[in-house]
Amino acid sequence: MNYLEPTLANALAHFNQLTPETKPLWGTMTSLDMVEHITDSLDMAQGKFEGLTLQFPEEKAPKALKFLMSDHPMPKNFKAPFGPSEKAPNRNANLQEAIAEFENNWNAFTNLFESNPELRQIHPNFGNLNYEEWLRVHSKHLTHHFQQFGLVPS
Repeated sequence: MNYLEPTLANALAHFNQLTPETKPLWGTMTSLDMVEHITDSLDMAQGKFEGLTLQFPEEKAPKALKFLMSDHPMPKNFKAPFGPSEKAPNRNANLQEAIAEFENNWNAFTNLFESNPELRQIHPNFGNLNYEEWLRVHSKHLTHHFQQFGLVPS
């Protein structure tokens, strides 16, 4: 499977194709929900979520990392066990504000890892990841949700 190159320009080019009326091909997210959800993954990569732990025994981390680095897609309608049980209210008033928040967080994510090249941050499904591994998370995650909204082919 071809995954999107995880760059800010690439993400913004796809986000800017969205409108508030863009409907998903599966799932219940709105376009605003999706942009905020992607931004949450940038927050996770920066260690902004306290109390995150692996959702499996540590000895299984190599298998999880192998999936991350593989060409296998993220499953449709996957509900992360570490995610909220109910939909939180949107924190942005509109899609443009959400995209601006994403852009700010992408820059903060990049700057954090550039100034701390040895940094590793926990992802509950994939383990303790470095910058390149987080880029892979973002590549797969962006591709998954852009497919969900018909912005890239499945």
